[in-house]
Amino acid sequence: MAGCTQPGEPRPEPTAALPAPTLAPTAQASGSPSAPAPTQHWTVVGDPATLATGLRAPWSIALLPGGDALISERDSGRVLERTVDGATRTAGTVPGVVHQGEGGLLGLAVRPGHPDQLYAYLTTARDNRVVRIPLTGAAGARALGKPEVVLDGLPHGTFHNGGRIAFGPDGMLYVTVGDAGDRDGAQQLGYLGGKILRVTPDGGVPGGNPFPGSPVWSLGHRNPQGIGWASDGTMWAAEFGQDTWDELNVITPGANYGWPVVEGIGHRQGFVDPVAQWSTDEASPSDLAVVGATVFVAGLGGQRLWVADASADHAVTTHSLFAGRFGRLREVVQVAPDTLWVLTNNTDGRGTPRTGDDRLLELTITRTG
Repeated sequence: MAGCTQPGEPRPEPTAALPAPTLAPTAQASGSPSAPAPTQHWTVVGDPATLATGLRAPWSIALLPGGDALISERDSGRVLERTVDGATRTAGTVPGVVHQGEGGLLGLAVRPGHPDQLYAYLTTARDNRVVRIPLTGAAGARALGKPEVVLDGLPHGTFHNGGRIAFGPDGMLYVTVGDAGDRDGAQQLGYLGGKILRVTPDGGVPGGNPFPGSPVWSLGHRNPQGIGWASDGTMWAAEFGQDTWDELNVITPGANYGWPVVEGIGHRQGFVDPVAQWSTDEASPSDLAVVGATVFVAGLGGQRLWVADASADHAVTTHSLFAGRFGRLREVVQVAPDTLWVLTNNTDGRGTPRTGDDRLLELTITRTG
């Protein structure tokens, strides 16, 4: 998937102004709850409950029909199965995973309507890649089949591997890829680092992508790790900054989000500014969950959950919850209309593990106003 754009060439532009793809009125992932109206704001009520302990560098949660879920462990390459009755077991280990720095077994996603197809983003000895893994067996006894490569050759490094994957409401697979340390590459269309990609479930380039023949959906990213959609099709993404500003962005096809020319809000022609920004010691945002017009963002370095309430024109106000209480937060996902799950990440080599870490937490949410 190599390209030919060279450093110093003009920044790529889409061949035409494209509308967002047609979106089906379905939830974004198999097993996920129906999305509420994108005008409603939500908040957390009560104290989180601990559902599981003893997880080792957990990274991603993929929901299955009926309330079961799969959890990836970055360093070990294991996929854990958690059943609706609360039991947790190892479903299998993904072959070829090489943990180094921020790399390893990262994002998981289950294809909507195909609960026997698990997709995983992983770091190998030579690249980052997305594979499709058959799920076999019944609930409580699931196992992993032989992986099939969907997308390979993605740049990898000790840092900035991206790694989030999710099926959008259009049925396509979206993949966040960090710049892998090549800052200038984030502005080069032929370099797939520093991008959000959109591919078919088989890894091909779908119709409607802004750059013909390219999987690139948006560019100019540093290390995006959170993506999600509102019920009206608005796509949100969270991104790690360098030293100054972390970002929350609204993603449109073909748009350029500025890295490394701009970090945070820069008011620079040709670049799209974030709708919210945080200092890097307050956030370090990983995954996000979109509920109505509220975006919940898990903060690693900031050790808190950010709550971003959006207006109809995507103006955002933010506040945070649980600062320092549970340590680093890696993943947040909506598992029921009034329920979020959150993964802590204190055993990833950058946190300070506490007794029982890492944890799967359950939060209750309710509408506000």
